Amino acid sequence: MARGIMLGAAAALTLVACGGGDNKDQAATGGQAPTAVGTHVEADEQRPGDAAAGYHALVHEGYVGCGIPYDTYTQFFPTAPANLQLPDREGHNAEMAFMYNVFTSDQGVELVMPNCLTCHAQVFQGQVVVGLGDTITDYTIDNSAQLEAATLFVEDPDAKAEMEKFAQRGKAMGPYITPVTVGVNPAENITAVLIAHHDQQTLAWSDEPLLPLPPQHVVPVDVPPWWRMKHKNAMFYVAAGRGDHARIMMTASTACIDDVEQARQIDSYFPDVRAFIEAIEAPPYPLPIDDALADRGREVFEATCAGCHGTYGSTGSYPNLLIDVDDVGTDPTLASASAHYADDFVDWYNGSFYGEVSTIAPQHGYVAPPLDGVWITAPYLHNGSVPNLELLLDSSRRPTYWTRSYDSDDYDMAVLGYPYTELATGQADEPDFEARKLIYDTTLLGYGNGGHTYGDGLTVADRSAVIEYLKTL
Repeated sequence: MARGIMLGAAAALTLVACGGGDNKDQAATGGQAPTAVGTHVEADEQRPGDAAAGYHALVHEGYVGCGIPYDTYTQFFPTAPANLQLPDREGHNAEMAFMYNVFTSDQGVELVMPNCLTCHAQVFQGQVVVGLGDTITDYTIDNSAQLEAATLFVEDPDAKAEMEKFAQRGKAMGPYITPVTVGVNPAENITAVLIAHHDQQTLAWSDEPLLPLPPQHVVPVDVPPWWRMKHKNAMFYVAAGRGDHARIMMTASTACIDDVEQARQIDSYFPDVRAFIEAIEAPPYPLPIDDALADRGREVFEATCAGCHGTYGSTGSYPNLLIDVDDVGTDPTLASASAHYADDFVDWYNGSFYGEVSTIAPQHGYVAPPLDGVWITAPYLHNGSVPNLELLLDSSRRPTYWTRSYDSDDYDMAVLGYPYTELATGQADEPDFEARKLIYDTTLLGYGNGGHTYGDGLTVADRSAVIEYLKTL
């Protein structure tokens, strides 16, 4: 039983519904932005919460609802190294890696479950950065069979029942949540499969899907950083999450929470989790910055980029603009009713417990994100199709096929991205699976790297200046 099995389970049972936007129409920005073509996304009132209580809940509570029995887990995994542990955790959680919680089930069994940080934290140059979207995990292998086999190691009847439930959910989702490339996230299909197996009114699990399952081809997603949420009025790239964001975030509980009363209990503390997420600040760029070049970059940015992405400083504002796919030109698959944004799944959500105070309403476009902390968020675009910020500002140089480092110690602090190697051919020409899954192939459905050509008209010097300025955000 390897760590990959647990990570595979985490992929299957933790939704990145936890990550989106929230209600404040402001950014940590400064200056006046030029007018941009787009649709303003209006704010919705949010429930208040306590950030400290939210952090505690995030790293202690059992909101996924099932997991591996703690006694079984500790047979195979040692205490996590110190650099993977989080501060202010209690009991067994103090010894766990950041992406797992230990909680006690209603049957009295201690369980280890994946938590929201499975997708919403990453080790960067030796330190856990809470809120940084994970771009290094390998979800390309269906580990559900190994998870099912792990039930053989559990003898206690109550613990075995819990393990079997965890394995059951993983088996249902396994074939539908394996993208073809390492580092991209299968969130779209995870949500769709979970919805398909839950009764809309009671949330009871059904072994047989109640809705048509999504295509097995996973539409890739690059997980956005949580610190953007304090600025955004709608969650998700396509502005789908409206209304009460805490209710949308706790949709992760649809994995193993099988009745409405359990869901309401989790909902009681998720406004606190939302408050914690809202309190996260972007990490500062750690190296010296050329102030004169950054000042020049600010001028270029505010003249060419700020209309969509906002202005930065003490008097700034973030416009919350949805840009139509036809205008931004980036890969349209995610915004074209794919996976859990398809009609059946939208209708299920909006008519369920989750839709009582929130709405999934996907749009034909992408929200231009705020850019605080953008320096650490490579690769870029909603599908992670552009290796570094330099190439985001010059579409003519983007590679069609490429592979990259997954070691954050290699991160290129000059162009803001992971080192990459351009390849002559794509996945179809690579027979070896291990080598193939490391290829980002922009010819595949959902993996396109076109569009966002707004930097193409800049000079090389101006692009360099803009990048230097973006390091300051």
